[in-house]
Amino acid sequence: MTTWLKRPKLTWLGLGAALSALALPAQAQMATTTASDIVVRSGPGQDYPEIGLATRGSPAMMDGCLEGGNWCRIEVNGMRGWVFAEYLTIRHNGTPVVVQDYRSRYDVPAVTYESTSSIAPPAPVPGPDDIMLGPVGTVDVVDPPDTVISYIEQHPAETIRVRNELVVGATLPPDVMIREVPDYEYDYVVVNDRPVLVDPGSRRIVHIYD
Repeated sequence: MTTWLKRPKLTWLGLGAALSALALPAQAQMATTTASDIVVRSGPGQDYPEIGLATRGSPAMMDGCLEGGNWCRIEVNGMRGWVFAEYLTIRHNGTPVVVQDYRSRYDVPAVTYESTSSIAPPAPVPGPDDIMLGPVGTVDVVDPPDTVISYIEQHPAETIRVRNELVVGATLPPDVMIREVPDYEYDYVVVNDRPVLVDPGSRRIVHIYD
């Protein structure tokens, strides 16, 4: 005796659900990686409170970036907050590229920010003369002796203003003058009122004083 197996009926309801699943848009978030140790903030501005530090090479999920701005909202190391697009990378043909440079090519979603706290200050507006720090690269950790900061304090330099986040590994533009520290391998400059040490060869920031 032959036993026939009954095939389940594909109802219009089931077919509709299947087609709906296929029609769902791709996940809005984008996979990204931090290019350097970078501060995650509660809002899109350097004056917003710090949530924590995302270490270099941390995988993150990005909701998107502000339209016409350089701040992006991400989830990283258990934190959700804002960082600069210049310090996030995505993969392009197997090579990490900076999010800020590839925003239009990859259709990075635009997000908005609306402060819900009277304590949080508004995002600062960059000045027309503010400069931009260059790409972030790998540098050796520097633990300068106390004599270095003593020399810097005795020979103060005029501060320069930058538009993006001040992080170790960022590159100073060639037109920024750096000053020599006698009998020391690194030079110094004051950025956004904070003394920083710079490798004179690569012009990368190797230490930031608090």
